[in-house]
Amino acid sequence: MARLKETYTKEVAPALMNKYNYKSVMQIPKIDKIVINVACGDAKDNSKIIESVSTDLATITGQKPIACKARKSVANFKVRQGMPIGVKVTLRGERMYEFMDRLFNVALPRVRDFRGINPNAFDGRGNYAFGLKEQLIFPEIEYEKIDAIRGMDIMFVTTATTDEEAKDLLSLMGAPFSK
Repeated sequence: MARLKETYTKEVAPALMNKYNYKSVMQIPKIDKIVINVACGDAKDNSKIIESVSTDLATITGQKPIACKARKSVANFKVRQGMPIGVKVTLRGERMYEFMDRLFNVALPRVRDFRGINPNAFDGRGNYAFGLKEQLIFPEIEYEKIDAIRGMDIMFVTTATTDEEAKDLLSLMGAPFSK
């Protein structure tokens, strides 16, 4: 579990310090949090779907997710304000490093025809986000126990100020960017 955190302190931080000539160790970018979001619009008809998605996400991350409610009523989608329409988890500390290690080394290589994650999905402020099409790539999820295949959005929030710094940070941490 602590392997990725040790890698950061022993290898990643010194490499970034040398490359960008930081004056202080506090300038070295680090990963602040990982936010995993699963949107399920079909939950407006069946409240059990939120429980099912919540259970899957808790199994994957090891942390209890919170339900996200609709902010506005939208008549075209038959959604009322306050209806649960998704779940999310914010990971920090040890759980964050453990999830990141499992994502990069176990889950992503299980994706069919995987050639790497998109290196252009940075937001301009040093944060990186990408989506997965199915939760089955995680070994904790048993195929027989799921009711539907759902995707998820994963966002890495870093303290980096530029996309280049964030990309170097994530690639040194083991992110499999495509060439």
